[in-house]
Amino acid sequence: MTRPPHDSSPSYATYPWQPVPPPPPPPPRSAPRHPALGNHRDLRVLRTAYRRQRRVATLTALGYFTLFLTLSGCAPSLMNSEVSGGLTTGLLLGLVQLPVMCAAIALYEFTARRRLDQLAARLRKLAELEASRDERR
Repeated sequence: MTRPPHDSSPSYATYPWQPVPPPPPPPPRSAPRHPALGNHRDLRVLRTAYRRQRRVATLTALGYFTLFLTLSGCAPSLMNSEVSGGLTTGLLLGLVQLPVMCAAIALYEFTARRRLDQLAARLRKLAELEASRDERR
């Protein structure tokens, strides 16, 4: 068994009041030859647009349903009032829920096709260009 030379220090602090040596600096990173094509701002815009779209569609459908439930619980006389031929307001509002849900879905698809799909396609194309650029290296 060989002993370390006398001038070497242990890898731990011998006394608690000894200062801790600073960690070694990280190795230098090589800078990319060219900047990345994608921009983080574009991804943020896409995420924000998706989030806004989901909120609008969800709040449209859930808002109407909540309104229906609130009226059913708080205004039973209004919901029991007859509209025409035995059709009550409550039944009419219940039947209108299906078209409201379909309208929320149609709004979601319309805005997705008009705004979000174009932005996602642009980001996808930029990612493909960057991947092909990396393959050539």
